[in-house]
Amino acid sequence: MNSSAWPKLDDSTMLQRLACPEGRVRMVLDTDTFNEVDDQFALSYTLLCPEKIDLLAVTAAPFYNWNSVSPADGMEKSYKEIFNIFDLMELKNAPPVYKGSTQYMSSHDEPVTSEAADKIIELALSSSKPLYVVAIGAITNVASAIAKCPDIIRNIVVVWLGPNAHYWPTQRIFNVSQDYHASSLIYDSGVPLVVLPCHGVASHLLTTPYEIDACLRGANKLGTYFSDMIRGRFTKFGQNRMGWSKVLWDVSAIAWLLNEQWVPSSVRRTPILNPNFTYSFDDSRHFYKEAMDIDRNEVFMDLFAKLRQHS
Repeated sequence: MNSSAWPKLDDSTMLQRLACPEGRVRMVLDTDTFNEVDDQFALSYTLLCPEKIDLLAVTAAPFYNWNSVSPADGMEKSYKEIFNIFDLMELKNAPPVYKGSTQYMSSHDEPVTSEAADKIIELALSSSKPLYVVAIGAITNVASAIAKCPDIIRNIVVVWLGPNAHYWPTQRIFNVSQDYHASSLIYDSGVPLVVLPCHGVASHLLTTPYEIDACLRGANKLGTYFSDMIRGRFTKFGQNRMGWSKVLWDVSAIAWLLNEQWVPSSVRRTPILNPNFTYSFDDSRHFYKEAMDIDRNEVFMDLFAKLRQHS
């Protein structure tokens, strides 16, 4: 897509959008929920924070790995897992759920049509208040919405658990490398962007089967489900590996919205994502925000307390 088609936010407006929001926020959660185990934690955490988050929709993102046979299959499995979490939580007023992309973008100019992309556009244009689009998987749905309707750049903030820290030698990591065209569009479009780096920040969110058992097992249906999930992950990847732990990557994106003191961040110039998944830098580009650290203990104390208290 020609960059002239993208609305340009001046620096002052961009910096206002990148500030951690005060009050209750309008939000969409874009999630590859069946990919592993951390999306389920992030989804339930979001639902347990209604005083801060007005969750208007949940959108299912594609993924393709050992847990799916194609991006479309990954999206369908994620769609079903979202409802599974709703059922475990016994929600009375669950947010609507929309199916996402069944394939990845082939260029900046070719958005992938989906219910998810259309709903993001609809919600972005339906209010003067910014829409926080929290993406915790491949960012195809969000990039497709921007490519289809660039005007939403004026009224959304993308919060993405995806890349590594800017100083990391490679950005070849799952949420980025699945869809290069979508990932590079997010950087190039000028959309207000907050990045929660995987390696360098979210990687601090380590837990173990023993901690999850102690904090969540038996507290309620959801807690026992999470304990079983982490135990299953341990059986698959951790047996005979003394000291094994699991990162709950996606929780970092929700934590930033809840309390920026837990997730300090800084404003930088947006990098260029190269086809080999390295960064190039140009100080004339627009601003974005990148988290620098995360207080693992504060985040987990809040997360586990909310999960335990849910009934």
